[in-house]
Amino acid sequence: MCTLTTGRKEVCKTSVGGIDAIYFINYDDMDVITYDATNTDSIQTVTGVTSLFKYELKGANSFEQTITSSRENGTTFVEQTLTFTLKNLDEATHKQIKLLSFGRPHVLIQSRNNQFFLAGLEHGMDVTTGVISSGVQMGDLSGYTMTMVGNENLAANFCEVVVAAGNQVTDANLIAVFTGATIIKV
Repeated sequence: MCTLTTGRKEVCKTSVGGIDAIYFINYDDMDVITYDATNTDSIQTVTGVTSLFKYELKGANSFEQTITSSRENGTTFVEQTLTFTLKNLDEATHKQIKLLSFGRPHVLIQSRNNQFFLAGLEHGMDVTTGVISSGVQMGDLSGYTMTMVGNENLAANFCEVVVAAGNQVTDANLIAVFTGATIIKV
């Protein structure tokens, strides 16, 4: 049965919008996912991941999830949309953008509130649009603007990444969830 189990109070104004980083995981590079025993929306550990490819972000980057339900069809799904900008054009990033466009990775998203979401859990995420721009004016973006979309049965799960003192996330905290993984960053 689809009955509610709790209410929700109005929360304090302590959160901020946006995302700080994204981590790409090659599709099919996850073996066993262990969920919190009392909260199946929260992932405790993921095994089999060899690498988390970290991309630091600044500025207007977003992750949105749109729930679509059809009473007529009896269906519900969630469209997950990640939009991000990578500044500066370079050969190494150009190659990775090409590989990203050909693949359908899972994406770990770190919000500015140090919450972690695993998007594209079952089906991965696909690049749907990408713009490689040199800009026109001196103040224009010279870089990559990418949009990735994933369609899943459920909203992206929270990942139980512990935030260290000073609101910092360490590699060790991430590896505690993605056991055995190596974090690849420039």
